[in-house]
Amino acid sequence: PAAAPPPSSGPPHPCAAAAAMGSRHFPARTVLFEKESSGVTYRVPALLYLPCVAKLLAFAEERLSADDAHANLLVLRRGSIYGSYVQWEDMRVLETATLQHHRSMNPCPLYDEFTGTLFLFFITVLGRTPEAYQIVTGQNVTRLCCVTSADQGLSWSTATDLTQQVIGATIKDWATFALGPGHGIQLRSGRLLVPAYSYHIDCKECFGQLCKTTPHSFAFYSDDHGRAWRFGEFIPNLQSGECQLVSVDEEDGSNVLYCNARSPLGFRVQALSTDDGAVFHGGQLVQRLVEPPHGCHGSVIGFPAPLVYVP
Repeated sequence: PAAAPPPSSGPPHPCAAAAAMGSRHFPARTVLFEKESSGVTYRVPALLYLPCVAKLLAFAEERLSADDAHANLLVLRRGSIYGSYVQWEDMRVLETATLQHHRSMNPCPLYDEFTGTLFLFFITVLGRTPEAYQIVTGQNVTRLCCVTSADQGLSWSTATDLTQQVIGATIKDWATFALGPGHGIQLRSGRLLVPAYSYHIDCKECFGQLCKTTPHSFAFYSDDHGRAWRFGEFIPNLQSGECQLVSVDEEDGSNVLYCNARSPLGFRVQALSTDDGAVFHGGQLVQRLVEPPHGCHGSVIGFPAPLVYVP
């Protein structure tokens, strides 16, 4: 797996999901979310493919401006695949993916192929509180939320705030946290995984002022089709933040979970888990994957290895 280059910060830009050129195998490029003349813009895209119904679901944040603090709601476009053609429906605002007095951010969808349930995880942040303020002060005002759909995204449940149930008292040790950005995955075992990262409070001064935080990637996971969720251990040794996951599956049924994460250390960080995301081994800096100056969305996608014919 390798990091892909769509930026998650920097100048505003349209979010596009499709191949760069039309061909027999790939549809022509389609701009799904584009900045409006009013200044409303769309950032932090997530794309999910549902092979059982040949549909693509594209999510993004709708922002009043490009500023993170001006995030507002989450939006969705559904695409139906017909051979090499994708027919996209109009954009819809996900009106239930909200928490009162909070802004919705970081959409992270995943699909349970065993139950047909579509999950959309996201965070909500109180008012216009910037991430930087939470990191500097240690005052965490971010919540972990989820909505679900039983009809491939046509309708959605009301939002559930999972913060207390899933994170509990540990939230006091996190200055803030977020998801992905990007999609979650399901393993062959049925385990559901949501990539995430937290700014852990390493120490405080005696007067309660925040002294130091360190970003660490990890995963939320569920083994009962989303009824209960837990979170795994941080990547232990290197600073790691925004991330995505992919499972490397072997023919004998075994697998290794691969995490690719953004890092302030100049290169992407990769880490492996041999217990499906509960614990990650020490991360490695990947010298060939240079981190751009303003960061990288860092998408990774798992797909079957091509069959090689050996005469």
